[in-house]
Amino acid sequence: MTTSPATAVLGRLNHVGVATPSIERSIAMYRDLLGATVIGAPFDLPAQGVKVCFIDTPNTQIELIEPYDESSPIAGFLRKNPAGGQHHVCFEVPDIAAAVADLKAKGATVLGEPRIGAHGTPIVFVHPKDMGGVLVELMETPDH
Repeated sequence: MTTSPATAVLGRLNHVGVATPSIERSIAMYRDLLGATVIGAPFDLPAQGVKVCFIDTPNTQIELIEPYDESSPIAGFLRKNPAGGQHHVCFEVPDIAAAVADLKAKGATVLGEPRIGAHGTPIVFVHPKDMGGVLVELMETPDH
């Protein structure tokens, strides 16, 4: 099957985003209960109103997401899910601009414009109503 470069091409699962009221408690849970050993240092993403931390697994990553304050988009998620939980899945795409154009042409609701995400590459989210109830993040495949 051939695909045109102007289509959204599903790449590898980059990470599963997990909202949490406390990154530190979540790190302890993944380390103590599941034996996670490769845990990045938490860092701030001020433009998105969150602190994040990546936990490596053998085939993907878990992105822990904690809100800065009540104005963070993650704070709204945590109001509905106080213990936290799966927030989104992130797939890589070769070209974010082409993926956005293709999705919009197909009638999907892309949330906002591409912006730089936690991996330093452009990202965008696709509304859950178009993705079977799952919030999907698309991330341009990193160079590294």
